[in-house]
Amino acid sequence: MKLLEGKTAIVTGAARGIGKAIALRFAAEGCNVAFTDLEYNEAAIATEKEITAMGVKAKGYASNAAKFEETQQVVEEIVKEFGQVDILVNNAGITKDTLLMRMTEEQWDAVITVNLKSAFNFTKAVQKTMLKQRSGSIINMSSVVGVSGNAGQSNYSASKAGLIGFTKSIAKELGSRGIRSNAIAPGFIITEMTGALPDDVRKTWESQIPLRRGGTPEDVANTCVYLGSDLSSYVSGQVINVCGGMNT
Repeated sequence: MKLLEGKTAIVTGAARGIGKAIALRFAAEGCNVAFTDLEYNEAAIATEKEITAMGVKAKGYASNAAKFEETQQVVEEIVKEFGQVDILVNNAGITKDTLLMRMTEEQWDAVITVNLKSAFNFTKAVQKTMLKQRSGSIINMSSVVGVSGNAGQSNYSASKAGLIGFTKSIAKELGSRGIRSNAIAPGFIITEMTGALPDDVRKTWESQIPLRRGGTPEDVANTCVYLGSDLSSYVSGQVINVCGGMNT
């Protein structure tokens, strides 16, 4: 029996990168997947085809996760189409890194809105369905930077630390209804974004990681499978670092 057989997940920001890896890994475990991204473009269409090829139901939606009304509408559409929502992965996120002295108000607001408010928007929207079901797993994508901070990333760090506080509060608020809430804090994960770093920068990063390598999107996706499945039925309000020992 597959670990997520018969379940339906919503994964935000999943046309590429970590979000896509999560969507594909969920599908491999028998999960139906609704995913969102800013645009329903070629990348989203390709992702939808890849997921569907695994024999599960999949549909991509264009949605700005930072917009409250838009999120309510897209979740309504998903519930109508799929009939249930068992797992929500709040993965949508952006970076606008710079030192505080150079950071503009727009750079601060954009990162807080996309990374933090989007999780509020989607969690609020799926809450009604999960409460009716008396079950659900909410997984928020934080970061080791949200746990320990990082120079030049005060906006990103604040948004990811905020997600941890949100996660723990929701776990306490909704636990009595069978709804779990956990966060994942990835470390240095090799994606398109980090893949563009110069070799010497990447090697410096890797030398600081006890496992001496960057993580893969699949490493994060595997932890999502655990948190989305019944294997973690007594795990709630936790932050799991997927960082190769970087944050101990």
